[in-house]
This record gives sequence, structure tokens and C-alpha cells, in this order.
Amino acid sequence: MLLNQFYVDDLIKRALQEDINYLDVTTDYLIPSDQMGSARFLAKADGVLCGLEVALRVFELLDPHFTYTAYHKDGDDLSKGTIIAELSGRVGCLLKGERTALNLLQHLSGVATATREAVRLVEGTRASITDTRKTLPGLRPLQKYAVTVGGGRNHRFNLSDAAMLKDNHIDAGGGITKAISALRSKLGHTVKIEVETRNLQELQEALDVGADIIMLDNMSIDMMRQAVEITAGRALLEASGGITQETLRQVAQTGVDIISIGALTHSVKAFDISMKIDNQ
Repeated sequence: MLLNQFYVDDLIKRALQEDINYLDVTTDYLIPSDQMGSARFLAKADGVLCGLEVALRVFELLDPHFTYTAYHKDGDDLSKGTIIAELSGRVGCLLKGERTALNLLQHLSGVATATREAVRLVEGTRASITDTRKTLPGLRPLQKYAVTVGGGRNHRFNLSDAAMLKDNHIDAGGGITKAISALRSKLGHTVKIEVETRNLQELQEALDVGADIIMLDNMSIDMMRQAVEITAGRALLEASGGITQETLRQVAQTGVDIISIGALTHSVKAFDISMKIDNQ
């Protein structure tokens, strides 16, 4: 897993504290603290598994006696009815960790599933699928990890990774040429500059001033094709804005290099996974 364990543990502990607070009034008053039992994660739909180790870590932090057998790993395609893993430990801890584990597992698997579908739709073209910074606060590393599990690539993680001139930067900074020139005089040699453009005139200006990456923001299919012809490989072209599952293939066929999709992280449907406790 390409995730820092201290980040994962901190996230889980905060989620558990939010959910349990100081007492689980149902579990603590109903289940003896030494009662042992087992459970299983079960796929209730078809999709891509992601976040299994994170979900299992929830129970490891709650219960020193917790053990598991995993039958699948992140990136596996699952079909409805598949047993993903079997869990064993204190029943009270299984019950207390259930919702936190499933929240993470279902969401991350949903991100990976949506990304896998987008990647499949652009197969045979030069376009790669990337995420954006439209992520849930505190979950960005996990969500971006899920995108890679689904076969996508990551856009910048934060504002320090690259210089990206959005429309408001351009308007506030005096235009594309002036803004890029100002950045070039201050940026280190390893930092790339991306510019958001709204029309072919702005595209040409960005090319003339030497932008490394040019975003084609909410452009039509025909305009994107023209942009690819005008650019002729002088910069990477990123299509973004208003791209749906129905239009994704057409966008990819214009010849753009990158298609960024905010919906992969900000409005994805959770993958339906349940946890079933075995009868005691």
C-alpha cells in the first residue's frame, strides 16, 4: 500500500473517536467484553476493491486479538456475493469498528470502481484519466490512492506541487502572458506551469509564452480537436469540465493527453459492501 501508516492510523483514530465518543451504549451493555466471534466482508454488487488494509486496520487498532483471512486485494474486480475477507476477534470490537471500516472500504472501492470504468472507456487512445483537488478534507491521500488502484493517475496533491493558473489567477494577475512571466521569474526549475484556457485565443497565448500544460476548460469536442492541432505536441493538453461517462470517449478521441474528472472523488457512488457477524 502506498500510504503512510501514521496517516492511516491517525485518520482511523479520529473517525473512531467521532463515532464511539466514550461509550457504545448498545454494544458495551449487550456484549460481554471477552466474547469472541467472527464476521466477513461481503460484496453486494460488482466493482473494484480498494481500502481493504485500511478497513482491517480499524479492527487491529481496537482489538489486540483481531485476526483475519483476506481472499482478495486492492485492485481486484469483485462480483456480487464475493466473500472479501473473514474476520475474527472480540465481538464487541467487531461491532464498534463496523461502520468506520465500511465507510472507508465502501467509499474507496467506489472511487476505484468509477476510475476503472473511466479508464476502460478511453482504452486505445492516448488520454490518461486523472483526479483533481476536489477531494474530501482529510481524505485526499486515500482518495488519490483509490484512483491509482482503479488505474488512473494523480493530478497535483496540493498547491505546492505545481503552479496552476486558473481563471481567477489569470484575471487577478493581469492576463496569461503577464502571469506566466511573473511565475517564471520566481519558480524553481523543477516546478511546471499549467494554465487554464477558455478559448483558442487563450490557448495560443499560453503556447506563445511557453506553458508546460494547458487545460482546455469546458471546451466543445470540436474546439478540443482544433486545440490539439494548434498545439502539435508543444505542450500537454488536459481536458476538464463537464465531462460525463457519455462524452468521455469522444473527448479522449480528440487527442488530448489528460482528462481530469473531479467526480471521481467528490460525488462518487459508494460500492455496496456489507459486514456480517456470524451467529453466536
